[in-house]
Amino acid sequence: MPQELAQFGRDRLTLALAFLLPFMTLLIFGYAIRLEAKNIPMVIQNLDRSPLSRAYIERLFATNQFVQTDWAGSDPARTALDRGIAKAAIIIPPDFTRRIKAGKVATVQVLVDGTDSNNARVIRNSVRATTNFFLSSSGLQPGASRVIARTRLWFNPGRKESLYIVPGVFAVILAIFPPLLAAIAMVREKEQGTIVQVYASSLSAVELLAGKGLAYFLIALGEAAFVIVLGALLFGLWFAGDPTPFLVGTPIFLATSILYGLLVGTRASTQSAAVQGVATSGFLTALLLSGFIYPLSNIPFPLSLLSNVIPARYYIELARDAFARGTGWPGVWYVPLILALLGLVFFGVAWRGLRRMQMSE
Repeated sequence: MPQELAQFGRDRLTLALAFLLPFMTLLIFGYAIRLEAKNIPMVIQNLDRSPLSRAYIERLFATNQFVQTDWAGSDPARTALDRGIAKAAIIIPPDFTRRIKAGKVATVQVLVDGTDSNNARVIRNSVRATTNFFLSSSGLQPGASRVIARTRLWFNPGRKESLYIVPGVFAVILAIFPPLLAAIAMVREKEQGTIVQVYASSLSAVELLAGKGLAYFLIALGEAAFVIVLGALLFGLWFAGDPTPFLVGTPIFLATSILYGLLVGTRASTQSAAVQGVATSGFLTALLLSGFIYPLSNIPFPLSLLSNVIPARYYIELARDAFARGTGWPGVWYVPLILALLGLVFFGVAWRGLRRMQMSE
């Protein structure tokens, strides 16, 4: 283990892989990924030009979700949508105020660019909610509603997306870089021929895996502390409740990630193959099949079965609970157990592969 740590400290490329790339990943994912659409360009065609129609328009833009886009022409709404200048268009008819004052229904046409279905759904729901609020606040709602829903956001009342995104970024980073380092270290022994000396010595497969794993587990602890502290400083994260599940589950998740990297390293024959193996099977699954961006319920069968054996999926639940929900052990008691079980499976498969190589030598 000391030899592994000394070699790690001398290799600048490995140091950059361990700390610089996770830092850049945290910045890119933490600041670039936004699930809630904002600053949506909208063009308004107000044919009524009355104080009431202008008040309705002001209410739409008061949500800070839309940005007004000016476009001239005979049909500015449709032209702006066709040319991609706006994502939504509001057409207010010339009899808007007159029909409302007469107690009749005034129809406002809303055109939405449906190229992005999620964005279109957000625009539609926002315009509907804003219109209902405008009617109720202006005393234009017909009749008295007997059911009033008073909605309160639980856990994240400020709607900070960082509370959802950044804990997931922790899982993605720690699911890719520690196993990548471990896999490269294992393959390096094969490329340099030193693995033959290990086979000829009295070291068993368990001792070799334990020595490699412990060295890179300590490095992974440093990576985790580095990334989590940076996340807290840059995005204002702090524990929402009992932090002990997170503090207990993080080392278990790191050990599982290291064992997965050693498993890939025992199977790969070159460093490039090890990098591709970890990147393909580790990064893509942690990004797409863990619930980081897309809800697990949206993953179709049979890929939904694969998500059950992805360690990052469970660590994301643990991290989001620690920084957003704060339910503690009653909500995530099973996560460390599943992570430990997956780690034992990875260790067993890596041990079998290493034993087979020893016997073949």
